[in-house]
Amino acid sequence: MGRRRGVMTESFKYELAKDLGFYDTVMNEGWGGIRSKDAGNMTKRAVELAKAQLASQTR
Repeated sequence: MGRRRGVMTESFKYELAKDLGFYDTVMNEGWGGIRSKDAGNMTKRAVELAKAQLASQTR
């Protein structure tokens, strides 16, 4: 299986990191420095935002 292409833009990832409070870790250590829990919370928040955007478009 090939490597999967990311769906989120880099700027969106940084925005989420700022909102969730681990932006400094990303800046100091890179994405590999964040905890699994933080990565999961980032994904969860991205899904929530996508659902909200889709819901507002269908109204």
